[in-house]
Amino acid sequence: DVAHRCAFRDDARHLRITPGASCVRVRMTHVRIGMTMPVMEPDLDAEMLHSWATTIDDGPFSSLCWGERIAFDNPECLTFLGALAAWTRRVPLVMTVVVPQLHDPVMLAKSLATGDMLSGGRLTVALGVGGRHEDYRAVGADPSTQTMRQLADRAETMKRVWAGEKLTESVLPVGPPPHRKGGPVLHVGTTGPKTIRSAVDWADGIAGVTLDLDAGKQNELFDVARSAWADAGRAAPHLATSFWFAIGEGDGPRAQVTRHLHHYMNWIPSEFVDAIAPTTGWAGTEAELAEVLRRFADIGTDEVQLIPTSTDPDQLRRAADVAAAFS
Repeated sequence: DVAHRCAFRDDARHLRITPGASCVRVRMTHVRIGMTMPVMEPDLDAEMLHSWATTIDDGPFSSLCWGERIAFDNPECLTFLGALAAWTRRVPLVMTVVVPQLHDPVMLAKSLATGDMLSGGRLTVALGVGGRHEDYRAVGADPSTQTMRQLADRAETMKRVWAGEKLTESVLPVGPPPHRKGGPVLHVGTTGPKTIRSAVDWADGIAGVTLDLDAGKQNELFDVARSAWADAGRAAPHLATSFWFAIGEGDGPRAQVTRHLHHYMNWIPSEFVDAIAPTTGWAGTEAELAEVLRRFADIGTDEVQLIPTSTDPDQLRRAADVAAAFS
């Protein structure tokens, strides 16, 4: 494990990471480290997904994350929510993107309330407009609804359902009631300032993604959120970001990230993926990952959600070793 391979604590605030003969001293500031399920990898099976979920639940991670995609071979996100609620006991469950325009909002509210009830109130949901028209077309949704206004209208409907309001002349309101009063915590899935500002009325935080791991640019977006929430008289928003990762030595980790990007970004011409692959996501050793996480901690990130580029359980174990130093 990492205690033998490259790290030891020398006090409560620092981790000393020693790959080979070198030593990097890293200050452990407050940031939580979540882990994304490898649902965008090919050739998934129930046994592997169960193993990842229970390992994340047992480990130091602050959340177990997954997202939605339709025209792809990933598990359907709401069905998967039920499985994860049953497979885990401790870890918060974070849906890093759900696109309400791809669902009936009342049925989506019912599904998410069920997941919140089954998980004992551990559910957080990031709502976003999505980045692919093919997902809209796959379910017969209108791509013209891919707007933040349409998203906000659906979020409002969902919150009314969770509040127990009857939206029709039914005998009973749509249930079950969520475990958490008012429904699951809602974040906005975003990479842009306009999206952040438009979500201030309904979201409790932001769920971002960084392609190039530029902490300065990420902090600019965080500042937009901080200002927007303060101007609206709301409590400070939860600030989360995420990035793809691969841990190892030499050229292997970068090749792993590149392979994953070609699989995941299948709607983008291959030559464009090749152009961005060398600088998209992170690839390197445990010491280098700890340093990257420290940079995001230094800008006040509440949580970094790591996105795997392989189903290899060793990647999960090695990431857990690094995350443990931040817990």
